[in-house]
Amino acid sequence: MGRLDYQAVTRRRRPHHNPPDGTLFLTFRLFGSIPKSVARAYRAKLHHLKDQLQRVELLSGDNLSEDVLNWRAKLEVLNKEWFLKTEQILHKANNGPTWLKDPDVADKVAENLKRLDGSAYRLDAYSIMSNHVHTIFKPFLSNEEIILWDDELLNLGEHPGLSKIMHSLKGRSARECNLLLQRNGSFWEHESFDRVIRDGKFDETVRYVLNNPVKVGLVSDWEDWRWNYCRPDLFELFRKK
Repeated sequence: MGRLDYQAVTRRRRPHHNPPDGTLFLTFRLFGSIPKSVARAYRAKLHHLKDQLQRVELLSGDNLSEDVLNWRAKLEVLNKEWFLKTEQILHKANNGPTWLKDPDVADKVAENLKRLDGSAYRLDAYSIMSNHVHTIFKPFLSNEEIILWDDELLNLGEHPGLSKIMHSLKGRSARECNLLLQRNGSFWEHESFDRVIRDGKFDETVRYVLNNPVKVGLVSDWEDWRWNYCRPDLFELFRKK
């Protein structure tokens, strides 16, 4: 299996979920936008929890023991804390590059987000900030396109899974943005944050994304931020009354 082939869950430093028919909330950030010392501390905690989880899973075998559930819960708490901590650092923008402040660069990222709308996913919302991007989209990959073959899940349909979507989105935008900036090297941090939006949480998540520039005082109304997007048929729902 190739690294971009379909998997319902992939695990690098943190899990990445791609259930068919799921709507996803994703955050990806510029390379070097989080201090290395902060990232190292997170990785140390992550490795410790993963080691403990693996240990109790081996001891439990096929049984979903209380210990397994407890360590999984601790891992989930750590990932939530990491997201909140990185959000605080990214909003302050005191560390690393802020290339997305350049209007032409931000426009190029927006163009790439919209390029896959209608072919790979339904684009619901995005907000492009100085050093990171929040977006919500629903991949068109469906249950009908996934089959179980020789104990592996295979995507036999025309629509890509999350790994291929992000590879295309970040790879092309990185090349185009680097060209605009007349630079070489890494543009995006390799790993992204993503989660499946639970039932009943879609509106709350869209509001969170759209209000990012309001939260940091760039505008007073999300509609005034040039690099915000809301799907047209949702626009009135989230417009300030």
